[in-house]
Amino acid sequence: MSCLSGNNSTLFMFILTGIPGLEAEHSWLSIPFSSIYLVALVGNCTILFVIKTDSSLHEPMYYFLSVLALTDLGLSLSTMPTVLKIFWLNSREIGFEACFAQLCFVHFFSFVESSVLLAMSFDRYVAICKPLRYTSILTNAKIAMIGLAILGRSTFLPLPLVLMLRRLPFRMSRVLSHPYCLHQDLMRLACADTTFNRLYGLVLVSLIMILDPLLIVMSYALIFKTILGIASWKERLKALNNCLSHIFAVLALYIPMIGLSLVYRFGHHASPLVHVLMANIYLLVPPVLNPIIYSIKTKQIRKGIVRVFVERKV
Repeated sequence: MSCLSGNNSTLFMFILTGIPGLEAEHSWLSIPFSSIYLVALVGNCTILFVIKTDSSLHEPMYYFLSVLALTDLGLSLSTMPTVLKIFWLNSREIGFEACFAQLCFVHFFSFVESSVLLAMSFDRYVAICKPLRYTSILTNAKIAMIGLAILGRSTFLPLPLVLMLRRLPFRMSRVLSHPYCLHQDLMRLACADTTFNRLYGLVLVSLIMILDPLLIVMSYALIFKTILGIASWKERLKALNNCLSHIFAVLALYIPMIGLSLVYRFGHHASPLVHVLMANIYLLVPPVLNPIIYSIKTKQIRKGIVRVFVERKV
């Protein structure tokens, strides 16, 4: 089997794949994909601008929302160049170093997204279960510490996975299954022992798809217990409504993520189209849905948008 090691990386190019079986329609498919990226960029930039300019939104919940919006922007910008290059220009090649750089960014922002949603569940827990101590618990210093923990976790946990994969030799058959570089896809092309990557990857998957969601569920179990203890139905619905945006954002991330993982582990005989669609949904849906969810379901964000974009013009 012909292989090429990372030492010859400057000579190596991977071949990305658009939508299998629909190559002739790529020019038309560029329209919905471009629209999706535009909505993601405009929506998340709007959230950031509104929170920055509206002083009433300078609170812990909205600080976390700002980080979530920045993460969604980063995730979109990480995949946008190669995706649109395929659909607009039918250019499928990506260099070895560029592929691994994209892989690093995708892993980093995916971990940040999960970590921020976990931090936001803690914010909701404190706001509903300990409202009188909210400002004393979530001080600016503690928020900064949470931010550093998220940054460290998202940087150093995936790093061994990427570095070990980077050192492996790869087959000369270099066609990837997606319009961007994913760890599972690259590992499939490695022609050396990938035991470490498979085992460590399983640890990371368990962390991001089991531990984080479990902690979020535990937070909401305590939140719902507190809500059920409220005498007034009106107050119960008000407290529950404060959590809906976050619940929808959690579902928008973890349902596609779990679906993609299941397809990779158990869908070996599934159509390549299924793999590509699940990967696209996983990376494109959260950045698009999150700003829409928070703009519709969060009254303060809606009011902030009105104040910034409507009242200022008047």
